[in-house]
Amino acid sequence: MKTLRILSALLTYPDADLLAALPEFVPVLEREAWLPASERKALAGLINTLAASDPIEAQERYILLFDRTRSLSLHLFEHVHGESRDRGQAMVDLIKLYEDGGFTPTTKELPDFLPLFLEFASTRQPEEARDLIQQPLQVMAALRERLAKRGAIYLPVFDALLALARVKPDAAMLERLLAEPDPEPDDLEALDAAWEEEEVRFGPAAGSDGCGHDSLASKLRQARRPAPGLATPDPASLRPAVTTSTALRR
Repeated sequence: MKTLRILSALLTYPDADLLAALPEFVPVLEREAWLPASERKALAGLINTLAASDPIEAQERYILLFDRTRSLSLHLFEHVHGESRDRGQAMVDLIKLYEDGGFTPTTKELPDFLPLFLEFASTRQPEEARDLIQQPLQVMAALRERLAKRGAIYLPVFDALLALARVKPDAAMLERLLAEPDPEPDDLEALDAAWEEEEVRFGPAAGSDGCGHDSLASKLRQARRPAPGLATPDPASLRPAVTTSTALRR
């Protein structure tokens, strides 16, 4: 499903490859028509905005939003496990899920990086892809609300993901996520404090809800256990992000 590959690409760092690929996106979205017309129109607006942006300004905007502010991190487990040891096991389980699906990432990003997760989902059949998108729904909904508060241009991507999920996020879980610190990128003191916060925990029953401490990881692993000796990725190995130059040709 090329629509998911496009959504994945739009959430990656706007390097030269991404900017060069932008003219391909709108025709593919219209031809595949997997999204409602309103979401396709909003995505076309985002694509046009990126295409008209100065590359340096587009890159600075991306960094300020997604790389500097923990509350807008595109690493899914950041919002569930923080820096706890549970995050390492969740990473291992997610790598195993990718391997079992015959998916070999060509990036050094951590496996819970949302664009990478969406690229994996794009290799699945439509119903399985939709099920995958539903699993981190609470996190994506929280990201959507925080982007809306900032009037960020990336809002249409999350509107599209919520539309594809076809289910509503759990209101209580979303409220708890949104209660976490959400500093502005120029408030350095608040940013430092936010990065030191403990991981999100939703009480003793959190493991059985839609966005609790163990739920996201357990859903993504789909009852698969990690292979013995499988290494956890090095958190320092970030960027380059998902490759976009061939995203629509595979």
